[in-house]
Amino acid sequence: MRAWLKRLFLGTEKDPLDPRVFEHIALAAFFAWVGLGADGLSSSCYGPEEGYLVLFDHKVPALALVLCLMTATTIAVISGCYAQVIELFPGGGGGYVVGTKLLGPALGLVSGCALLVDYVLTVAISIASGVDAVFSFLPEALGPVKLVVALAAAALLITLNLRGVKESVRILLPVFLLFVFTHVFVILYTLASNLGGLGDAAGQMASQVGDAARESRLGDVFTTLIKAFVIGAGTYTGIEAVSNGMQILKEPRVATGKRTMFYMAASLAFMCAGILIGYVLLRVERQPGQTLNAVLFTKATAGWSPGASHTFLIVTLVSEAMLLFVAAQAGFIGGPRMLATMAVDRWVPQRFARFSDRLVIQDGVLLMGGAAIVFLLVTRAQVKLLVIFYAINVFITFVVSLLGMCVHWWRARAAEPRWKRRFVLCATGLGICITILAARPLIGEGMEGWYGAIGTTGVVAAACVMIRRHYRNVGQLLRRLDLDLVRAPAEGAAPQPPDRQKPVAVLFVAGYNGLGIHSLLTIPRLFGEQFRDIVFVSIGVVDYDRFKGPAEIESLKARVEADLAKYVAYAAGIGFRATSRSAFGTDPVDELVELCPKVTQEYPRSVFFAGHLVFPQETYWTRMLHSQTAYELQRRLQFQGLPMVVLPIRVYGPASAPPPSIASSAP
Repeated sequence: MRAWLKRLFLGTEKDPLDPRVFEHIALAAFFAWVGLGADGLSSSCYGPEEGYLVLFDHKVPALALVLCLMTATTIAVISGCYAQVIELFPGGGGGYVVGTKLLGPALGLVSGCALLVDYVLTVAISIASGVDAVFSFLPEALGPVKLVVALAAAALLITLNLRGVKESVRILLPVFLLFVFTHVFVILYTLASNLGGLGDAAGQMASQVGDAARESRLGDVFTTLIKAFVIGAGTYTGIEAVSNGMQILKEPRVATGKRTMFYMAASLAFMCAGILIGYVLLRVERQPGQTLNAVLFTKATAGWSPGASHTFLIVTLVSEAMLLFVAAQAGFIGGPRMLATMAVDRWVPQRFARFSDRLVIQDGVLLMGGAAIVFLLVTRAQVKLLVIFYAINVFITFVVSLLGMCVHWWRARAAEPRWKRRFVLCATGLGICITILAARPLIGEGMEGWYGAIGTTGVVAAACVMIRRHYRNVGQLLRRLDLDLVRAPAEGAAPQPPDRQKPVAVLFVAGYNGLGIHSLLTIPRLFGEQFRDIVFVSIGVVDYDRFKGPAEIESLKARVEADLAKYVAYAAGIGFRATSRSAFGTDPVDELVELCPKVTQEYPRSVFFAGHLVFPQETYWTRMLHSQTAYELQRRLQFQGLPMVVLPIRVYGPASAPPPSIASSAP
């Protein structure tokens, strides 16, 4: 029953060893535009509104025409810079990899943590904005249930993304296309119906600026325009998503990534500029309980029959709400991959680099969704506050990324003929992003969100530093084990197969290292001469770092077999009869549970062994950071009636000498 429900909600399993699976799950430019570009496109639902309202409240709404040009230019500049990031780092990772490789691990960590918070907020703000759009045409009395609807939407999106990236994108594709069609139609219809009004709007803007000049308020007008530009900076969120998610794009990845970036930038610039112009042409004003887009669509269709106008309004707002839910995909796609990239560098627990049997980074999806739910609860799904959190973290990673690119092109100026043009583009983008990031405290609005964003990112960064320090300290001891125990096997000792009639120790190992050798030497120390026959078993785990193409899978297979051959040779050199077995998959426990009965059929007197790191004090911290594979495997094998022994490997501290039992274990 449990397996049936799992297939129903999460779909069928995927075989990571099947070369066709890469083609199946990789996204072409169009689908990537839907899955990753929806994040940027969705910002047209709230970014232009935030900027326009600043101008409207200061009685210079016609300046939205200038804001429109500033917005389109900024989108073009930042997307052009990130196209360079795609070329330079086709393996993905975006601002985190740019910062780490070009500016050092510290700035890379800052960028990575900002991206993690950003992706959580991508999910939270997309859901909150989508719910707001839905409730724009519902009775105000239903307002108290908005938060409940937002939480339910988050749970639904978590379930969809546990099925797989491409599956979730395909499910949401019709919503994306409906949004694009309805919004492009409204923009073009508004422009065509009010084309003559552009001249009037320009005249109105000139009049407003002239009045300000006569009253010596030009400085105030300029400040208001900059304030609107900064407040509406949420418009640019999502532009970085393609460079972060390169791993899921079809080959050739660079060409696919740049094409996706073009689709995203062109559609976002058109949508945001068109909406701002529409606000000006139709003189959109605040309406209680409605978004400005809802007011715009109502005014645009005012000349239609009531039935047609109302129907189109409902369809358009529903598509807008649903697209905002689609935009949460960028958080569920990019966030887990950013976690996995940082897990490879040991900034976060290594479990975040593991795939589920649906080839989804399941722990990452659950963390992104769970953290988004926390943000929704804390902010009570208030879009205005979430946008501030969101924009600040986006621009932190923008600044790090573009600074890194400027440094790169300056260093490469002697070897790259086109360095100057590329450097100027990145420097321009860097200046814009620094202006937006630094201006937020100066304008004095939303400081609660500003401090909250900086504080949240700082807390995440501090946790990452603690995690990496722990891994580094443990790694020092493990390297001592390698130096003390990993040595060349005795020469001239030809491996002999185990005797099937005698007790056989089946030892689980992962890589050729001191941990495996220590576990091997512990067996005779504890059991004497009972086990002189050994079967080494290793699982090649297909995780995020390995799942990049068929070549990497073949490399993994070769490495696992080479490591097992070293173990067999080592064991033969110290008097054991030994052989090896291997399997490959995404979950080592599942693969071992399937492989062990086969080993038992071949060697009926098998007893299974696995090493496990043991700390002076077992805490939630150590259990979270280190695999519990040995105990989980022991539980499942014992349920099948197969005996298993967990061998303790004591961890005393980074500078401690290995315990005496290690050295004395050698025969």
